[in-house]
Parts: sequence; C-alpha cells; structure tokens
Amino acid sequence: MSPQSVTADVLLGVAVALVLCSSVGVLVMRDTYQKLHYVTPISLVAPVLVAAAVTVQSGWEEPTGQTWLAVAIVAVAGPILSHATVRAARIRERGDWRDRRGVQDAGDDRAGSGR
Repeated sequence: MSPQSVTADVLLGVAVALVLCSSVGVLVMRDTYQKLHYVTPISLVAPVLVAAAVTVQSGWEEPTGQTWLAVAIVAVAGPILSHATVRAARIRERGDWRDRRGVQDAGDDRAGSGR
C-alpha cells in the first residue's frame, strides 16, 4: 500500500465517521432547528474530505477538478437550502417567518402618534 492510498483511505474513513456521527445527532435531536445543526457537517465537511481523498489518490487531473467543482456547488447551495428549510419550518409553526412578539404594526404606530 502506498502512502497516497493510506491517506485517501483515512480521509474517506473520517468522512464516513463524520456522516455516521452527524446522522445519530439528527436522529436524537427533537426539533427541526436542532437537527439542522447536524446536517451541516454532512453537507459541507464530508464532501471536502471526499474531494481531498480524490485529490490525494488521483492528483490534479480532470476528475479531481470535477470533484472540487461539485464540492463548490454543494458549499454554495448548502446554506441556502438550510435557510429555506428553517424558514419553511417557522412558517409551518407560526404562520409567518417574521418574529411578531411584542411588535405593533408600523402603520398603527404612526397613526396613533399623530405624525
């Protein structure tokens, strides 16, 4: 076994362990907001580890570039999807995504102050 192969295997093993631990976190947590914290390592850190393993194993060739391009797309899309998930969960729970606790409508406030 070459050092490259061992390094790639270790990186892949760490990625698998990370996904398994994060999956357990998703299963154990009670609500959507808590679960979403455990999805981030699965969607960002694990793909970077896999891409690093591909880079170590294959060197800088076309498949490596394609792998890093896919990781870049996932890195950009992950936070957007997380935000959309949280917003949808909040709308489902409260009917609106904005926090309305103790806030009066701006139109009512101006009308009552005589301005």
